[in-house]
Amino acid sequence: MATPVVTKTAWKLQEITAHSSNVSSLVLGKSSGRLLATGGDDCRVNVWSVNKPNCIMSLTGHTTPIESLQINANEELIVAGSQSGSIRVWDLEAAKILRTLLGHKANICSLDFHPFGSFVASGSLDTNIKLWDVRRKGCIFKYKSHTQAVRCLRFSPDGKWLASAADDHTVKLWDLTSGKVVFEFTGHSGPVNIVEFHPNEYLLASGSSDRTICFWDLEKFQVVSCIEEEATPVRCVLFNPDGCCLYGGFQDSLRVYGWEPERCFDVVLVNWGKVADLSICNNQLIGVSFAQSTVSSFVVDLSRVTKSGLVPHGLLRNNKLLAQPTPTGSSLRRIYDRPSTSCSKPQSRVKHNSESERRSPSSEDDRDEKESRAEIQNPEDYKEIFQPKNAISRTPPRISEPFPAPPEDEPVTAKEAAKPNQAVEAQTPLPKQELPEPSQRPPTASSTPVPRAEPLVIPATRNEPIGLKASDFLPAVKNQSQTELVDEEIMSQIRKGHKTVCMVLTNRHKNLDTVRAVWSTSDIKNSMDSAVGTNDLSIVVDLLNVINQKASLWKLDLCTVVLPQIEKLIESKYESYVQTGCTSLKLILQRFLPLITDILAAPPSVGVDITREERLHKCKLCYDQLKNIRNIVKNKSGLSGRHGSDFGDLHVLMAMLE
Repeated sequence: MATPVVTKTAWKLQEITAHSSNVSSLVLGKSSGRLLATGGDDCRVNVWSVNKPNCIMSLTGHTTPIESLQINANEELIVAGSQSGSIRVWDLEAAKILRTLLGHKANICSLDFHPFGSFVASGSLDTNIKLWDVRRKGCIFKYKSHTQAVRCLRFSPDGKWLASAADDHTVKLWDLTSGKVVFEFTGHSGPVNIVEFHPNEYLLASGSSDRTICFWDLEKFQVVSCIEEEATPVRCVLFNPDGCCLYGGFQDSLRVYGWEPERCFDVVLVNWGKVADLSICNNQLIGVSFAQSTVSSFVVDLSRVTKSGLVPHGLLRNNKLLAQPTPTGSSLRRIYDRPSTSCSKPQSRVKHNSESERRSPSSEDDRDEKESRAEIQNPEDYKEIFQPKNAISRTPPRISEPFPAPPEDEPVTAKEAAKPNQAVEAQTPLPKQELPEPSQRPPTASSTPVPRAEPLVIPATRNEPIGLKASDFLPAVKNQSQTELVDEEIMSQIRKGHKTVCMVLTNRHKNLDTVRAVWSTSDIKNSMDSAVGTNDLSIVVDLLNVINQKASLWKLDLCTVVLPQIEKLIESKYESYVQTGCTSLKLILQRFLPLITDILAAPPSVGVDITREERLHKCKLCYDQLKNIRNIVKNKSGLSGRHGSDFGDLHVLMAMLE
């Protein structure tokens, strides 16, 4: 009798090169879990079918990098917001631009489609939220209450509320009819990045940079519970379709949570890096992530994941077992009153009228149509997905086959290794003909090992060491026929430089111990002085990464020490150093720039005030250092990619220095 094959709980499905430049945003279709849209610094939106290597459609028209994407419920419309603040809506079935929406003054950070009507909500770095009518091409409401960038928007399942999460540490619940804030939730101590409604109950989940996930009761307007002490901030969340649990996407892991009481049911290790979006289909969770120009998709088999406390394994909280609570049902909380009509009816009505309302005969619309195109790069997949012969069933189908799970010990095959290259070639689709010989092919940016120079900027996450070749560790073979090497020769080559590396790491460890000792016996400023005194930027980065987690630790005298180091960090060739420098600079600008400018603008005091003089001296130091940094930020704000966007945000914040 054959032994049953043990399959993996989580596995990598595919890796593609999605754009000719860095990927800046992506989103999964929540209805089928099979539709993927990616936005890049090349100002394009590419549409893909999950687990297929070819791009189905490429949408053009934006002139700045894509910052945010969203697909509507029936996966017929897609909206994209850009760095300049413009929004474009495409009809995927008609393969054409539907609307161009202008009004925001800065980056579009978040978008969401209304579950029933043809409305789109947008949140921006300019702190405003706008509600747009896609049919009439206009903003019908503007919501102003947040004081910093709006990072996430979600409509409630009944379409009556809009939840917004922002960098000002708040989650706001808006009534769409009155345009007023129903309630403001203020339980987070850091920027709130994600918010999600429960599919049935009056419950809202929010995730923050303070590494907490909070659950809010929307009937009593109070916190239900809060998940704390996670190692990294949650990057995306998704409720199970039946509402039994919440899935949290973290760096290289998926966590399954309950909220009454708060507990972690399960942790699944998934090597997806910084996961960007989640979707569920066929009892499988699909997760997608991106790094530079590459997009990777992963699958988690939910049948092998613990979703509730009714299991013999018990519950996990802080990696410790908890007693099983009494099971609680959805009857504890009010249920959404959805409209009597189904979601498809309003959508079909809008689609029926859209032929006459989709375009108003203006010269601006004609110009948009010329500038914006939907380039169908794979006609067969396009017709199969968006124009099926049988109008009742769509592909990706509503009920599609689950992705087959590979065996637990399955090695990486040559076919899998070749997938990235195939995806690159799919970016420039060729007619159906014989492919040219490798020697005749034009060079493409792929993962094929070709001789290349070390990059100017070393990315924070990479799959291979920069400039490291296995051949460098082996002695040169003088005689080509000689294939065997003596073990001693190989070991001697490998040991070369080993002592130097050990000395560097040992010295760094000593420096960190020194900084830690100063921290435990003195204040944070002295700890930073100690870190700066080591003349090792990596020590400064390590300390800043800790301080950045808690904004309340920052003081004005600390800024005078940190700002010169930030100037070095943002000009570093290491991406992680630049990221840390940008985060610290943003905290300083948000917390201290208004104070600095007010003190410098205040008239001189009468008499001698030593405390005020000291504060004035610190403000002058910070102001001069910020002016030096402003020139660097201004030059780098024009760069493309994620750093260009970060420096653009900083440039806006530094406008008070003009």
